[in-house]
Amino acid sequence: MKIAVVDDYQGAFTKTKAYPKLKDHDVVVYNDAVKDPEKLASRLKDADAVVLTQQRSPFPRAVIERLPRLKLISQTGRNAYHIDLAACTAKGIVVSAGGGSSPNPTAELTWAIILAGLRHIPEEVQRMKEGKWQGNVGIGLSGKTLGVYAFGRIGSIVAGVGRAFGMKVTCCGREASTAKAREAGYEVPATREAFFEGADIISLHLPLNKDTRGIVTADDLGRMKPTSMIANTSRGPIIAEAALEQALRKGRPGMAAIDVYDSEPVNDASYPLLKMKNVICTPHLGYVEERVYEGIYGVAIDQIVAFAQGKPINVVNAEATKS
Repeated sequence: MKIAVVDDYQGAFTKTKAYPKLKDHDVVVYNDAVKDPEKLASRLKDADAVVLTQQRSPFPRAVIERLPRLKLISQTGRNAYHIDLAACTAKGIVVSAGGGSSPNPTAELTWAIILAGLRHIPEEVQRMKEGKWQGNVGIGLSGKTLGVYAFGRIGSIVAGVGRAFGMKVTCCGREASTAKAREAGYEVPATREAFFEGADIISLHLPLNKDTRGIVTADDLGRMKPTSMIANTSRGPIIAEAALEQALRKGRPGMAAIDVYDSEPVNDASYPLLKMKNVICTPHLGYVEERVYEGIYGVAIDQIVAFAQGKPINVVNAEATKS
């Protein structure tokens, strides 16, 4: 089969331990992102199978209907909200989406960017490179309040680290999430308003879907303290579009640590958040860790091999196998 791998920014796919399993196939890897449907379809027109790296590129009907040879989409991870499954099924294209990544790398990255912002680490590193010494006074964590929005696999780790730092930890989310938080000994504020008003740091850990898109509103942000920070290592659209930039300009919250954006990749140096001194921005590094890549690409390769053998696995649109 002719296999196309898209959005492999680091060229990691061919370096994984599982890659030799595809030695009998023709593989091409694209390291840059192409979002325009017509251009993406042109790039993939000869592919029998496509590997989608996480949710980096939307795969709408406008692309799918332009790919006459495509038989399989092998998605890294189970989340396939960016793929038009109905269009795939109608064309008999099997979508395999299996496996998942460890919550630890994203939780680790969350604390890395929070601490980098509070202690002004990027700026202080740059000052030393310029022959200068201390220029800022940092903010400590002990005794402060950490608000974790969604006490799931990642949120629970972030909460535990906050507790270890001597922070008061509060949690917000759906009933099942807050029930687990209470069981773990964390406080659940009486109202959503109280959650945002009371936290010194709020860390977002929600999956992106139709219910969570824009769930953090301008009103929520406006309730935060002028001295507080919001951290987002989940997905950019969790926060209502443009709300974060506007809130930071108004001074509530006072800081942000951001790893995810409404549209990725962000290759424009004039992107508003990059220009703000009170914002730490990283290029969606949360899960970008060698063991995670081995896992997600390993499953994607296994899905291709299984399909080639006539025994597809992790199929999310079973009807496509009947066409």
